[in-house]
Amino acid sequence: QVQLVESGGGLVQAGGSLRLSCAASGRTLKNYNMAWFRQAPGKEREFVAIKWIGGSTEYADSVNGRFTTSRDNTGNLVYLQMNSLKPEDTAVYFCAIKTGSLLRSTSSYNYWGQGTQVTVSS
Repeated sequence: QVQLVESGGGLVQAGGSLRLSCAASGRTLKNYNMAWFRQAPGKEREFVAIKWIGGSTEYADSVNGRFTTSRDNTGNLVYLQMNSLKPEDTAVYFCAIKTGSLLRSTSSYNYWGQGTQVTVSS
């Protein structure tokens, strides 16, 4: 069983930045494809970004060019750097381990953190 913990959320003004972190209790994340999702009130959870084991990344169109996902040098942490934040980025953000075949489907992710709230004020 893998337990993921996100941190770094908060309240920020539009145009500002935040960096989210994701860690796993007692293990490294370097052997997993790590994704970020978000869920706004009344909306479905949606894919944001993924950091593949090989190092490449993919992003949702809505965040491409503003968000960057990366790993630290130890492989124990995964980050989501969020720049030029907009009010529509307000959501609970989750990190997850990809275990299935569909990139943007929550059904392909078996391990989730508890989420961290990001609120962007206008």
